Amino acid sequence: MGKLAINTAQNVNLDYKLIGLGERMVAFLIDGVILLTYMTIMENLVNMSQIFDADGWTRRGFLGLFYLPAFFYSLICHIIFGGRTIGKMIMKIKVVRLDGAPTQWYNLLVRWMLRIVDIWLFFSSIGVLSILLSERKQRVGDAAAGTVVISVKKKHKITSTILEDITDDYQPVFSNVTQLTDKDVRIVKEAFLVSKKNNDYKTLHLLRNKICDVLGIKSDLYDLQFIDTILKDYNYYTQNM
Repeated sequence: MGKLAINTAQNVNLDYKLIGLGERMVAFLIDGVILLTYMTIMENLVNMSQIFDADGWTRRGFLGLFYLPAFFYSLICHIIFGGRTIGKMIMKIKVVRLDGAPTQWYNLLVRWMLRIVDIWLFFSSIGVLSILLSERKQRVGDAAAGTVVISVKKKHKITSTILEDITDDYQPVFSNVTQLTDKDVRIVKEAFLVSKKNNDYKTLHLLRNKICDVLGIKSDLYDLQFIDTILKDYNYYTQNM
């Protein structure tokens, strides 16, 4: 199930799909292969290099030093790549905050520190069970850090265009709608069409409130009319720029 946030100029995601155990495990295994390859290369280099031939302890000390990047791999990647490791990038998933906003370093630090509970204790059983039993598919580290793992795959199931039919004499209502991007409006339109088709008025209301918060506007229009107006206004301004 997806939750509503919004990915706009303010860098917040709208309508994302929460990722469960399967894709996360595949990403973890990909990262594991990368780390194992790196550690094997470092070990072979230390064993083959004459620089580290002083004694066994010196060799182990340098090897431990070279292993440090592997130890911090997950934390470093998540911070540098905006909530993703290489495995997550390949699987097109990422870590975000509960409201859909990008993670901060302290969110990722808390999440990384609790890997010892989720992954390394009891053969990962705690992390697996917490993901399976959590409504938001969070492991313990996610719950403590206030994060979730979401899909960033492009969607083309509903519509591949943000174009709206507007008349030549159309009069826009919300001038600051241009704060949104094409991606934002596409996501809004997808969520709008699905909710409208399923008579999901709760989601429509949540979507309307989020748009109002992001754009800093208020309106007396009903939810359906309001979102439809937002879409048309965006088309009006972008087509006439």
